[in-house]
Amino acid sequence: MSGAGEAAVRVRGLTRRFGERAVIDRLDLDIAPGEFVALIGASGCGKSTLLRILADLDQEIEGEVEVPMRRAVAFQAPRLMPWKRVWRNVVLGLPPVRGQSQRARADAALAEVGLTHRAEVWPKVLSGGEAQRASLARALVREPELMLLDEPFGALDALTRLKAQALVGELWQRHRCAILLVTHDVEEALLLADRVLLMKEGVIAHELRVDRPRPRRVEDAELAAMRAQLLAWLGVGHAAGVAA
Repeated sequence: MSGAGEAAVRVRGLTRRFGERAVIDRLDLDIAPGEFVALIGASGCGKSTLLRILADLDQEIEGEVEVPMRRAVAFQAPRLMPWKRVWRNVVLGLPPVRGQSQRARADAALAEVGLTHRAEVWPKVLSGGEAQRASLARALVREPELMLLDEPFGALDALTRLKAQALVGELWQRHRCAILLVTHDVEEALLLADRVLLMKEGVIAHELRVDRPRPRRVEDAELAAMRAQLLAWLGVGHAAGVAA
């Protein structure tokens, strides 16, 4: 692992084996600074493994991986420490900065996700959507150049999920860090990303650029055509629903 140069992410010939099986097989990937990329694919194709490698949580790899030093991760489970109040969860593990209190930094991040009023509560009293917003605040407070999102909305109900998607879109437009979103939801990918990558058998098998103005609506005819293309690549065809 090393700091990225012109690209926010640069991966060349990445291989990750579990026993004899190569879950990721000589994969190449570039993500530009400020670019929002969504990664989709069938379960077990290596999406979350790739994200963990980019987060430096998995180092048993072959190949070259370059990512920024400032990066943050949000997972499907918010992973809040139940014995720490929400604001302390936001700054957990955050290095001190001269002239800035940890509480002030936490409050600023919580304000961005609409959770100022929940700063002093225990995580157990948060709703699912609030807990996920606290997780996003914990990522934002690190001022990342790269944000890695591993199915962060997967456990939310439909309405809360839509609100969380809109929030991530707003935060990205405000901060313009590079984002890699791992998702099973084709519509979510199309609503949020500049580019959708489809992973299959350990490599990036397909790429689709989403050149549509924001905010986007699923009723957009061009997005509907892109959705059909992605589902065809996934082998779903005209079946209703999203990628599995």
